[in-house]
Formats: sequence, structure tokens, C-alpha cells
Amino acid sequence: MECIITIELGTNAVRVYAFDLNGNIIGSLKGYCPTFHSEPDYSEQDADQIFITMLYVLKNLLNDVLHPKKIKVRCICFSSSMHSVLAVDKRGNPMGHAIIWADNRANKEAAELKSSSLGKSIYNATGTPLHPMSPLTKIAWIKNQENEKFKQVSKFLSLKAYILQQLTGEYVIDYSIASATGLLNIHKIKWEAESLKFAGITAAMLPELVPVDTKVGKLNKAYQASLGLSADTIILAGSSDGCMAVLGDGVTGEGVATITVEDSGAVRVVSDKVMQDDKQRFFNYLLTENKYVSGGPTNNGGVIFEWFTRQFGDFKNPFDIEHTMLELINEASKVPAGSDGLLFLPYLLGERAPIWNANARGVYFGLNIKHEKSHFVRATIEGILYELYSIGKTLEEHRTINSLSINGSFGTLPFFTQMVADIYNKPVRLRQQYHSVSYGAYLLSATEMGIYKSLDEAAKSVVLPDLATPDKQNNKTYLKYFKIFERLSTKLASEFADIAALQHE
Repeated sequence: MECIITIELGTNAVRVYAFDLNGNIIGSLKGYCPTFHSEPDYSEQDADQIFITMLYVLKNLLNDVLHPKKIKVRCICFSSSMHSVLAVDKRGNPMGHAIIWADNRANKEAAELKSSSLGKSIYNATGTPLHPMSPLTKIAWIKNQENEKFKQVSKFLSLKAYILQQLTGEYVIDYSIASATGLLNIHKIKWEAESLKFAGITAAMLPELVPVDTKVGKLNKAYQASLGLSADTIILAGSSDGCMAVLGDGVTGEGVATITVEDSGAVRVVSDKVMQDDKQRFFNYLLTENKYVSGGPTNNGGVIFEWFTRQFGDFKNPFDIEHTMLELINEASKVPAGSDGLLFLPYLLGERAPIWNANARGVYFGLNIKHEKSHFVRATIEGILYELYSIGKTLEEHRTINSLSINGSFGTLPFFTQMVADIYNKPVRLRQQYHSVSYGAYLLSATEMGIYKSLDEAAKSVVLPDLATPDKQNNKTYLKYFKIFERLSTKLASEFADIAALQHE
């Protein structure tokens, strides 16, 4: 028997799945990875810690599930979160932690670039909104604020590029991850000269650009031996988690969008055309040449509910956060839609789409003497989903959306799924116990191996049997409160800026 392994380098966890060649899950394991916030705008991860965690989880899955059954690994395909930047020296050693998507330290660089004619040109070329999330602005920040370190940098890598280099010795970055850097011209599929100049780097300081289905060299002999894998095991470059989630949900063409609620969140559509937006609110990332995944991301997805749980959950076991989350959700289910007038702006990590304000902060609004803990729980969840609705509502200025699919650890919880259907007033499809990112990586691998003739054929094979239908009365309630949520998100911009400035005094 043969199998395909998919490895997702997520923000809070490394997830490893094994699929048989028909797409059935043989086994899966995950290992958690911490994020460090040394200052309010800083979000970093230890690249070597992620690599070690990945090896540990992979080896356990191999030794516990695959090797005892003599299942041969034909292919390993990678996916990862976007926008990470890791500086390495001439020996390939990390020069500090990786700066990840949630980091807002490059707010000044992003704001100055966005207000310039150069910024508009770079956005049109790269499809990446000008925001501190962008590796373009992160590298510029290192150049401006840590110039001595900058002079010693040999290459700037994504976390996935670092992991692949450790495994194979090759420096590569797939089109999908590269298209989220602000450094790639997505029309010409080459590094954009204006972006390189702004960042102060050359193309030689970046990995080699490769398609998502590229076979990345061979697994180093030391890892062949320690993992028990053969030299002919295919190592696929893979894609970003967002693009893999879209593929895994089978989203293609007009009328359908997919929502991810993982640590962060996003609303995405797929087209063979770039989504043009004069306000620069959306991303346009490459899955393959001439196949664009467009949409808007939020910094404040499941990570916010996890924060709330850690602060206010009643832990019976200090390490059992998932059980505690489910207990809080049960409390929230007893509160009516709208949380009896309590609203939550979930901007604990600043915000990307649609307000693109790195200074945004979290706010509970409308609090009165009758509100209890259960109201805060439900308002927190509603705030996260209002933010996702605001992205989808803006997307509908450019695309028709008749139905949704949903994925991510939080998105597939029935309570979340029903709330999404109610807020959007659209049917939501999903498959329970189903991980879209990993399945998308399986479909990419299966296509490369000839099981499917094309990614379009692979996507059309996806069936999402479960359906949540909207409650019309809840929708009316949510829309009334959403209008206030939307106004607050923009009305408080000056106050957000002022309080952010105080934190930097």
C-alpha cells in the first residue's frame, strides 16, 4: 500500500496527515508551536522549534501508523501560513526569530508606501495589499531599524522555504507563497524590481521561484535514515494554506466563496482574472499560472477566541484548551443572537481587510448591568464573524456569492457554521471532521502523480455533503448590530491611532 503525506506549517500547530491514494485519511497528528509577543506589535516564531516539532510529529505518525503496516510514502507535500520573514546568514542559520503575518512593527513603512504613487504601482504589480503583514514592508523595517543585522543577511526566507532547505538543501519558494510577499510580479511571475528596490535587496537574496507542484530535490540522507523514508520519496514544494484550503473545498468559478476560521481568517474566491480594486482592499495570490485566489484576510480569527478562552475559561485541566473552548461555546449557545446588545471589535492584533488598520484595537461596546460572562463569550464569537462578514460583503462588490464553504478548526464547529449561515444569509457547506488545507495538498499531490489530469478535475471531485441553512430571523438581528459594528470599526480610527501612539512613547 502507498500513501501521500501532507504537512501544514500552521501558526499555532504543525499538522501532518497521511492519505491513501484515494484520498482517505489513514492517520494524522499535530504538534503545537508558540508565538512570541515581546511587544504589542510584535509576533514572532522560532524557525528551528517549528522544524523540530515538524520532525517529531512526522516521525511519530510514521512509526505509530505507517511503518507497522508497511505503508510506503510516495509523496510529501507542504503547505504553510503566508507572510513570514526569516533572515538567515551565509551558512543558512537563522538570525533571530521569524516575523509572522500578525506582526505590525512595519506600520510606518507600510503607511508611507501606501500613500505614495510607488505604492499603487507595487500593489498593481504584486496583488499584495500594502500593510505591515507584507514581507516587503517587514524587510524594509529591518533595513531601517536593524541596519547592522540587515547588512549581514544572506537571504530572506519564508518559514516553509527554511523547512524545505533543512530537508533537501534547496532554497525554493513556490509561486503561491511568493505572491503573498509583495515582492512578486504576479503577471510576469518574477521578482518585481520596484519592490526589491524599496526593500533594499536583490533577487539573489530570495529563494528560487518554483511552481507549486515542483519536486524539491531529494530528502537528505540523514532524514531518510531517521524517518525511514526511501530516497525516491517525492518532496513537493506545495502552496500556501489559503490556496490549499480553496482547492480542498473544491471552490472554482463564479458564485462560490470559501471562509477559513483558523488562527487568522479569510474569505476567498477563485478566478482566472485578477480582482481589480482601486481601494487596494483585496489580495490576489497565485495558485498556479493564470489561476488567482482573491479575497481578504483578517488577523483576528480563532486566535482571538483562544485568547478569550485562556483569560476567562474555567480550566479543569490546564492543557485542555479545546475542551474549555467547547464549554464556553455551550455557554454562548444559551444567549440569543446579538448578545443582548453587547458588541465586540476583535482587533487585538490590528486588522487587515477590509479596514487595513494596523492600529486597530479590541473593544467591547454596549455593556450594561445585565450582561454576564456568557454574553461576552457569544459577543466575542459574533465579533470575529462580523469581521469576516464585512470582508465578504466587500467582496460582493466584485463577485457574485450565492453559497459558501467553510473550513478551519473553528470554522467547522457546528455553532460557528450556523452563525456564519445566519449572518451571511447564505447556505454554508462543509464536511465534518475534514481538514481542507491538508486535503488540498493531497489533491495537488494526486494531480502531480497522475491520479487526476488537472487541478480543475481534482477540485470538481470534492463533495461537501453537510449543509447549514440560514435562520432568517437571526439574520435580521445580526444585520442590525452589524451596522453598528461596521461604523465603530471606522469611527474609532483616530482613537486607535492615539492609543497605539501612547504605547510607543
